[in-house]
Amino acid sequence: MPIIRIAADLNGTGTLTVGNLLAALGERSFGWAIVLFSLLTLLPLPPGSSLITGLPALLATIQMALGFHYVRLPGRLARIRIKHDTLRRTLLRLRPITRRLERILSPRYGRMFSARLEQPLGIMLFIISVALFLPVPLSGWFPAISLFIVGVGLIERDGLVVILGLVSGTIAVLLTLILILSFASGAEGLIR
Repeated sequence: MPIIRIAADLNGTGTLTVGNLLAALGERSFGWAIVLFSLLTLLPLPPGSSLITGLPALLATIQMALGFHYVRLPGRLARIRIKHDTLRRTLLRLRPITRRLERILSPRYGRMFSARLEQPLGIMLFIISVALFLPVPLSGWFPAISLFIVGVGLIERDGLVVILGLVSGTIAVLLTLILILSFASGAEGLIR
């Protein structure tokens, strides 16, 4: 796993922090950040918690839309030190899952990752992140799953998986809009 090698190099120089790891991952940091932040929102948390758990996804996707080269976190978060052994053990525990994914995933549709499409892709992911961020009952899981799929596609440079994630994300955004409109019309009906 490239992330383990990068973490080992940073650990060797004594600079293994969240910010340095993301910078060293470069453009792949967007995929890793999106996967991690979407998984946070899939945790069984109380209703309305997406206002907090969705913020990091919004931050990562807006940076991608603005053309940043890697995910930049605010100072305090970027300076958090990572224990190399803990990171390595965690990633190795995920190895059975990642091996299965690697059998399915492969570098495909490389044009999806061209510099010309990076910002439009970031804009689409930001829109999906907004749907994730909104505290609309019954809607948070769908954008989170879509972002997870896109994040995995970004990490593995699998354009087909990214497209599937974007399609499911579009459906998630439409579902969120339908729920908002139905709640609004229901509330309007109660007021009358």
